[in-house]
Amino acid sequence: MTIAVCPGSFDPVTAGHLDVIRRCSRFFTQVHVVVAVNAAKTPMFSERTRVDIIRQALGGTCDNVTVASTDGLITDYCKKVGATVIVKGLRQNGDYEAELGMALVNRKLADVETLFLPADPVLEHISSSVVKDVARHGGDVTGMVPDCVIPLLEHALHEEEQERQAGK
Repeated sequence: MTIAVCPGSFDPVTAGHLDVIRRCSRFFTQVHVVVAVNAAKTPMFSERTRVDIIRQALGGTCDNVTVASTDGLITDYCKKVGATVIVKGLRQNGDYEAELGMALVNRKLADVETLFLPADPVLEHISSSVVKDVARHGGDVTGMVPDCVIPLLEHALHEEEQERQAGK
């Protein structure tokens, strides 16, 4: 039995993330999608919301996928669940350079290998940052994120705007 961990901030989860998760679920007995909490970042969505969004977006289509979160090292999570591989989706925008160093550190810390899964060319331009930026400027993000994300994104941006206006 091979257990894989598919970590990320998923703020919000995108169509590209879901593609990697679904493809990953075909290769491994169990896949843990792990929302990594980074105290140095201020996410748009709470940890709990991000976990719930991923579960809703997958809609029970991947029986071997578990969605969880951690505020610790991904390698500690891997040890806890017995995972031997971390799966990361790669786009053509320099993801490899950014991820390679982390992959080497993860191998040193926990003897966990990292598998890089190339993004679907149709989706590789999509990132959580691009989604938020497009939505902030009134653009349509349909198809970039699961449908369940759109009203949550609109609500979060409305709250963000209210906070900005109150701060003026």
